[in-house]
Amino acid sequence: MKTAIFGASGYTGQELIRILSGHPEVSLTAVTSRRFAGKEIAEIFPSLLGITSLKYQDTAPEEITKIADIVFLALPHGVSMEIAPVFIRAGKKVIDLSADYRLRDLGTYEKWYGKHVSAGLFKNAVYGIPELYREEIRETALVANPGCYPTSIILGLAPALKNKLLDVNTIIADSASGVSGAGREPQIGSLFGEVDGGFKAYKVGKHRHTPEIEQELNRLAGGKFVISFTPHLLPVKRGILSTIYASLKKDISIADLYSLYSSFYTAEKFVRICPVGTFPNISSVCGSNFCDIGLAVDPRTKRIIIISAIDNLIKGAAGQAVQNMNILCNWKEDTGLQMAPLYP
Repeated sequence: MKTAIFGASGYTGQELIRILSGHPEVSLTAVTSRRFAGKEIAEIFPSLLGITSLKYQDTAPEEITKIADIVFLALPHGVSMEIAPVFIRAGKKVIDLSADYRLRDLGTYEKWYGKHVSAGLFKNAVYGIPELYREEIRETALVANPGCYPTSIILGLAPALKNKLLDVNTIIADSASGVSGAGREPQIGSLFGEVDGGFKAYKVGKHRHTPEIEQELNRLAGGKFVISFTPHLLPVKRGILSTIYASLKKDISIADLYSLYSSFYTAEKFVRICPVGTFPNISSVCGSNFCDIGLAVDPRTKRIIIISAIDNLIKGAAGQAVQNMNILCNWKEDTGLQMAPLYP
């Protein structure tokens, strides 16, 4: 199967190149970048020296349709919506890693992101969390790959919400991400001298992932509600740790909670439930497509505490995108994604 990456000069694009270059069922035929057109990939990402001989090209999407069956869009929000229709009309499969097709409601999208120019594709897009929407993904031509923060929170809450354990109006999610989540563009806030030794909240009460998180949690719970979500910046390169709190509607022991989560994810290759009394660490998932989930019940406050950890660039972006590609093509879901986490 021939694949291409449209917009492959950022960290997510680099991870897609790395994973696809080792995938046994695909060939990577093209990677695009206006800024780096004509340059070899290894010149921009030395870690890929000897992995691929491709050069970046500044090519119209119409040309890419001639050499690729599946196209990954690793573009900024607001750009994919202009490119995706070209590939869909050409009969290609598209996996979009921006937010352009994640939200099901046009008004909500435009409130948080701005005007949408190809909203007609909303009805065709499937939100790409394989653990929840595998069958829908299999039948679509357009996968809206989830955001990194939403992935960690949605997977953490899904079993509890499906089993009606929680007072949904009490959900609070505190998430901390490594600086690679801010992208590769130089920004003062993500410079080493600004980040090292620090730990801060940002975009408090107004992060764009909020409506995406609420959309999927509402769907899981079967009702409309809002949550409190606060992102934080960790002084590390990669990884997300989300700590989620909610009041219980009924008493449950930690043993029963562990059993419920283990049963819910029993067939899922990439979700690991930590043994009772142990909790995730980003160092145990970095470089992998795993989501680790730890659980606690606080009988004093009658709250559940869920802690989840992912690599923001893999399960939170490129790895999940490849997992979705595997589903689209009816390959084993872990094909090309069998790498163990990097530790230490």
